[in-house]
Amino acid sequence: MARITSSVYSSHVPAVGAAIDLGKTHEPYWQPIFNGYAPTQQWEKENPPDVVFLVYNDHATAFSLDLIPTFAIGTGSKYQPADEGWGPRPVPTVIGHPELAAHISQSVIQDDFDLTIVNKMDVDHGLSVPMNLMFGSPNAWPCPVIPFAVNVVQYPVPSGRRCLNLGKAIRKAIESFDKDLNVQIWGTGGMSHQLQGPRAGLINKEWDNKFLDRLIADPEGLADMSHMEYVREAGSEGIELVMWLIARGAMSDLNGGKAPTVRHRFYHVPASNTAIGHLVLDNN
Repeated sequence: MARITSSVYSSHVPAVGAAIDLGKTHEPYWQPIFNGYAPTQQWEKENPPDVVFLVYNDHATAFSLDLIPTFAIGTGSKYQPADEGWGPRPVPTVIGHPELAAHISQSVIQDDFDLTIVNKMDVDHGLSVPMNLMFGSPNAWPCPVIPFAVNVVQYPVPSGRRCLNLGKAIRKAIESFDKDLNVQIWGTGGMSHQLQGPRAGLINKEWDNKFLDRLIADPEGLADMSHMEYVREAGSEGIELVMWLIARGAMSDLNGGKAPTVRHRFYHVPASNTAIGHLVLDNN
């Protein structure tokens, strides 16, 4: 059967993608960030996934305020880099895994989570930046990807508890797939940042690191954190962190297994007025 071997968590700052595309990764401002992801790139080479289930949020690219799915799963065979206003990023086409995506959709919907099925869409920096950070800049991505878009842009957004429980349902779905696949689940977005208003530029290092501590050791308690606390402590865009709970909910310790092993943890500020957070958990 298929199995989730690890979960990966990462910010998806668009300026990081621009630094990659413009060849600025070795500049003093950007180098500490990319150095922080180097151990994970090596770990990915040593532990290559067959499929990545990638949780991210669309930034009014595939979806607009005219159509806002709370949870949308990509079931297509491929996804092109989106034009976010300055042309598509020079990254490879994302190859999907329609068979596994359809299976997950069937299982999760039967577990009473309403998903929007998306057979065709372009994917923006929310997906492509984490791919670069984990896999570098290859001519082709090393494995298929199942995009899973979550609405954290327009309220109401899903609760942390809903996201954690959805992760549990996704794990159940993947483990019932009858092909031998090594699946990684990634949660992206965050950490603390605010892009507008009087608090634009807000970064809360102490809160961010406590969030990482709790994500590792107390995901059930963390799932009950209110939206108000996310916004108050981590800024208006800090609410993206609920997506990390989907990935965390898929880990085996929340299904009677052992606690995950922390393979890598990294935190850095600033990155374009945003805190960068990164974590790799292994299901042993």
